[in-house]
Amino acid sequence: MLLPGFSLLTHASALEPLQMANQLSGQMLYHTVTLSLNEEPVRSGAQLSLIAQHALSTALGPLDLLLICAPTPLPYTLPAKLNEWLRGHQGRGVALGGLAGGTEVLARCGLLEGYRATLPWQRFEAFTQAYPQVTLSQQLFEIDRDRLTCAGGTAAMDLMLTLIGQHHGARLAEQVSEQFVCDRIRLADERQHVPLRTRLGHAPQSLVDAVTLMEANIEEPLSTLELAEHLGISRRQLERLFKKYLQAVPSRYYLDLRLQEARKQLRDSDRPVGEIAFTTGFSSGAHFSTAYRNHFGMTPREERLS
Repeated sequence: MLLPGFSLLTHASALEPLQMANQLSGQMLYHTVTLSLNEEPVRSGAQLSLIAQHALSTALGPLDLLLICAPTPLPYTLPAKLNEWLRGHQGRGVALGGLAGGTEVLARCGLLEGYRATLPWQRFEAFTQAYPQVTLSQQLFEIDRDRLTCAGGTAAMDLMLTLIGQHHGARLAEQVSEQFVCDRIRLADERQHVPLRTRLGHAPQSLVDAVTLMEANIEEPLSTLELAEHLGISRRQLERLFKKYLQAVPSRYYLDLRLQEARKQLRDSDRPVGEIAFTTGFSSGAHFSTAYRNHFGMTPREERLS
């Protein structure tokens, strides 16, 4: 379902992997139908228009998955007929998904209450305030029972490749990914890259500077005292800032940053585990393995094999 102002990139990233899966398998694994609110062409955010195959009023056969592709933020009130139509699919075995602003569409219709969901990072704060009954995630995409949501853009491709893998095996998903020159299929547990100032909101500049220093010194971590001295504040002041705005002590937050970087390197490269341990500030492979297992529930080698 395309709504006015939708992203062409998001639409293509969701649709093309399914078509490629059909092509590579030589079978009609996925039959897709594009819908619009009425018979008129739907204008995208880039001011290009697409003609959908069917309007909302068309009688369709049984659906397995219904995805809503919409702009973010939503600049208009949703038509009552769309709300009624979407809610009519609830409880009928149809999985409902939101791509980019499509997540807000589902939330406005009351279809995400009690679910975990995500959307583009620019809308995190506003969405949290508007829909407290939805568990907001900062991941690239979320699959929670019969609800699927994603951050839009190329994250829609990762979502669809994951579904293809679940439906027809990892090898086909990898082959589809290769056709689009994707280095790898990003996993659902990977976070969106949110700008530092946005992540920290209205936090004092000294906290922003502290996190910036941490991110710039992953290989040779600074102690909490060294961070405080660089910033010209006391260690206790720095610890209070982290506790107030990030609900963590500086050392724990720093360790999380280093382990997230290590996980990225394990997934994105073939570098030896010992080398990754060194470049993320761990003095030994054993220390790295223990910290990684405690944080992610698996060892670095198990991460690479998963």
